Amino acid sequence: MNRYCFLLQVRPELLGEYQERHRAVWPEMLEALAASGWHNYSLFARPDGLLVGYVEAHDLAAAQAAMEATEVNARWQAEMGRYFTGLDGRRPDEGLLLLHEVFHLDDQLAALPGRPADAPDRPTTVGDVHS
Repeated sequence: MNRYCFLLQVRPELLGEYQERHRAVWPEMLEALAASGWHNYSLFARPDGLLVGYVEAHDLAAAQAAMEATEVNARWQAEMGRYFTGLDGRRPDEGLLLLHEVFHLDDQLAALPGRPADAPDRPTTVGDVHS
């Protein structure tokens, strides 16, 4: 599974409304995302409207194309467009600014010499104190 992170800019004056809309995303939209290959999808917002998205997919382009083919996505994107700046006529799902991943803890831990593939995320040593 590949990890993807992206940025968008929500209009600061509409951020509260945008967040409210995402508290109850349409069930058919949720189901379409899952069926299209979007996994572990999260959105994070800064008070100035900077939106950071994270999603896992085998192939983001294929997951986006699968969503493009759904009627519910066309309706959702039409409603969401008003919340964003800097799209230059594109829909929000077409305006994602993808970021390049530069570090991932689990990948580097797994690559350590002599570390078994099924080792816990946090190495333990004799004398570890747990509170």
